[in-house]
Amino acid sequence: MINREDMLELTRRMTPGRTSMTRIAGCYVDKDGDFDGSFNTNFLKLSGAEKVKNLQLAKAVPFSGTNKNLKKYEFSPNSQKPGTLWQLLMALKECGLKNDALMDTFYDVVMEHYQSSSPYAVLMFHDRYDIPAKASDKERLWESEEIFEYLICVICPLAGEYEPGEPECGFLFPAFTDRCGDLNHVNVFQRNPDKPHAELTEKILNVFR
Repeated sequence: MINREDMLELTRRMTPGRTSMTRIAGCYVDKDGDFDGSFNTNFLKLSGAEKVKNLQLAKAVPFSGTNKNLKKYEFSPNSQKPGTLWQLLMALKECGLKNDALMDTFYDVVMEHYQSSSPYAVLMFHDRYDIPAKASDKERLWESEEIFEYLICVICPLAGEYEPGEPECGFLFPAFTDRCGDLNHVNVFQRNPDKPHAELTEKILNVFR
């Protein structure tokens, strides 16, 4: 189960004044499922309006209904072997999305399996959260406990030309569990849990509950 307070701790920082997002990358896919361009940029170089818009897209994942729209899934030992998507996500996290070849590989995996009859965007965010320690009475202390380095991915239908609409699904990797990074799990978001994009968990991430 996901602790709602853990997710709120992340979302409270997703404002232009508090964010520590380092990078955003993404690609566009046309209605036939073909690649239609990509970008990769330093998050701090975005305009104020672009920061607000993109933080809202990223925030859709951790701020969604905990254990309803957002659920925890496990990577099996087999799905953490060389050549797996888990290994690709680890590499993307470690390079801070700065490797375009790795990003292209990720886009290819998504485009191969994602089911959509309309154009969509795949967006990936990278962040480093310096987690403050908490005292036994849960009051926040200023010294850092650890750094949580993570990725948020959202897949959004296009609301206009190269304009992402509300995310349909996405994920937070690694999972944020007990205020720590959990490399064996991923938090998966589905906008409509009654009609989920099962291909995200079954084909793209290869995870189970």
